[in-house]
Amino acid sequence: MRRQEEDAQLRGLADSSILIPTNPFATVTAFVRKTLAISEFEIRKLRHDPTELITRAIQPMLWLLLFGAVFNRARAIPTGGIPYLDFLAPGILGQSALFVSIFFGVAILWERDLGITNKFLISPTPRAALVLGKALSAGVRSLSQALFIYVLAWLLGVKLNWSPLALAGVMFVVVLGAALFSTFSLIIACLVKTRERFMGIGQLLTMPLFFASNSIYPLSLMPDWLRVVSRVNPLSYQVDALRALMIQSGVSNFGLAVDFGVLLVSTVALVMIGARLYQRVVI
Repeated sequence: MRRQEEDAQLRGLADSSILIPTNPFATVTAFVRKTLAISEFEIRKLRHDPTELITRAIQPMLWLLLFGAVFNRARAIPTGGIPYLDFLAPGILGQSALFVSIFFGVAILWERDLGITNKFLISPTPRAALVLGKALSAGVRSLSQALFIYVLAWLLGVKLNWSPLALAGVMFVVVLGAALFSTFSLIIACLVKTRERFMGIGQLLTMPLFFASNSIYPLSLMPDWLRVVSRVNPLSYQVDALRALMIQSGVSNFGLAVDFGVLLVSTVALVMIGARLYQRVVI
C-alpha cells in the first residue's frame, strides 16, 4: 500500500513537470512548485513512522536535563552573565537539527535500492529541485524538535524570547541549518554509495561538528587552533543566530547578517554540488 502511494505521488510529480515554462517568472514558479512537491513527498513518510520524531527528542532532553543542570549549578563555564541553561538551550536546538539531518543521506541509499531514485532521475524535475526539496523536508522535521526543546526549556526556566519576529527568525534558522546539513549528508551518500560506509562517516563527523562549535561553550574557552576550526563550522553560525534570537538579552558574536549570510551561501553552494552529484548515487 505504501509503495503504491509513493508511485502515485511520483507519477503526479512527473505529470506536473511536463509543461515547459516560456518565461523566467514561470520557470521560477515551476521550480518552486516542484521543490515543494518533493518536500511534501518526503514529509508524508512521517505518517508511516511518526515515532522517529519522539525518539529523536530523547537526546536533547538528556543534554538539557543532565548536562545543562549540572553545569548550571557548577557555574564553571563563563557565559557572559546569563544562566548556563539559557546559554545551552540554543546550542542544543542547533545540535538537534544537526543530528536529525546528518544521517538524512541514508534515506537516499534506501530510495536507490527501492528504485525510487531512478524514477526521480528520469522525471523532468530539475536535480536542484530534488535536492532542495529533500533538504527542506529535513528542515520541517527539525521544527518538531524545536517545538519540543522550546517547551522543555520553558519548563526549566530558560528566559525565552517570545517575540513573533524572533520566533520566525528561529524557525528560519532551524530550517536553513537542517537543509544545509542534510544536503551535506546527501553529498556524502552520493560519494560513498553504501549504507555501511555512510553510517561510519556520519558517526565520524557528528561529534567533531558538534564539539568544534559554540554549542556548549563559548569560543573564548577554545584554544586558538580550535577557534579557527569553529569559525569555518556552519553549526557555529547557526547556534550564534539562535542564541541571539531565542533567549532574552541574547546577542550574536558574529552578527546576525554574517550568520544568515554564511548559512545561506553554504546551503546554496551545497545544493548546487548535490544537484551535480545526485545521479552518481545510482552509477
